[in-house]
Amino acid sequence: MDRKYNIEFSPDFATAVPTVRLFTIEASVVNSPTSDSLWQVMEDSASGLRELLTLGEVNKRPAISATRAAYKACGKDPNRYRPSADALTRRVVKGMDLYRLETLIDIINIASLRSGYSIGCFDADKIVGETLTLGIGREGEPYEGIGRGELNISSMPVLRDEIGGIGTPTSDNERTKVDLGSRRILVVINVYGEEEDPSQTVGGIIRLLGEYAQCEDYITDLFKP
Repeated sequence: MDRKYNIEFSPDFATAVPTVRLFTIEASVVNSPTSDSLWQVMEDSASGLRELLTLGEVNKRPAISATRAAYKACGKDPNRYRPSADALTRRVVKGMDLYRLETLIDIINIASLRSGYSIGCFDADKIVGETLTLGIGREGEPYEGIGRGELNISSMPVLRDEIGGIGTPTSDNERTKVDLGSRRILVVINVYGEEEDPSQTVGGIIRLLGEYAQCEDYITDLFKP
């Protein structure tokens, strides 16, 4: 598989968050309803987190702490618009039930729980153009978060294709979300801490895609300002 997507960084974002790195996986997959065996992986991951963390320690996870710092650097309050890994980890630590969704979505949720990274997963066939740009959301910029309706992405990190935003660490966009018909995906791991090494997360996602989503063809890459 040849790399299709290139990611650039807007000057204002690169100045605000110079330590940012985006790790990507482009893959051919087959999506499906989440199997019992994959859901057991999810439950085991959640159980391990509940034993490891208290609610007050969630923000101290390095990847979550770094993402929250990036929000503040861009001018967004991470307590009002929590990054997805922050919100998901809090839900688990509180003992709340998780939603059983689709294979691709739950693989990403498992990786996010294990690592603390907010991770985007997009249907590559719905992305417009081959150059994506990570920038800062503008006031009034239209954006429909998955399951959230219109989302205020002003002063938030936002990944855009040729026609608008497709992903933020808080929520991906309805326009480019994966569904049961998705066959090509782009996974974007948002890494904001300079000292962090997400190689284990990248490898874990690839292994789960191979075991549960029939992934045999993929390519990884790294982008930074």
